[in-house]
Amino acid sequence: MEGMISGPTVHEQVALRLAGHDQRYTPVRQALVATLTEAGRPLSIPEILASNLELPQSSAYRNITSLIEAGVVRRVTGVDDHGRFELAEELAGHHHHLACGQCGKVEDVAPSARLERAMAEAARVGAEEQGYEVTGHQVDLVGVCPSCRAAGS
Repeated sequence: MEGMISGPTVHEQVALRLAGHDQRYTPVRQALVATLTEAGRPLSIPEILASNLELPQSSAYRNITSLIEAGVVRRVTGVDDHGRFELAEELAGHHHHLACGQCGKVEDVAPSARLERAMAEAARVGAEEQGYEVTGHQVDLVGVCPSCRAAGS
């Protein structure tokens, strides 16, 4: 649309964050960010490597660590031993997670206004009981994904 001003892209924001940490936005880091952006859910390193066959395993681990240190990527805890990674909330938008207790898959859940109101109230009550002031929240729900449910039927 004519006259519309758009904000910086995810890649431009990542480049700025890395520059703020005296780091470059290398092709491997660009590939990692693109893979995480396209996935739309947290990925383990094996899932990242399977999604982008050109990424060397050693570079993936080393560069994920650098991206975490720069505040570009965050680690998401699942229900299994695999760490999963996604773009930081400031880059990907606010969301929650559903984790399958059987296969370990973690998926993003876009919060509805109803869910956010319920979470805000639950957070207020929980914080009040402990004397905290809530400034944000992250919610991970554990269950059984549709694939595992169908396999168990």
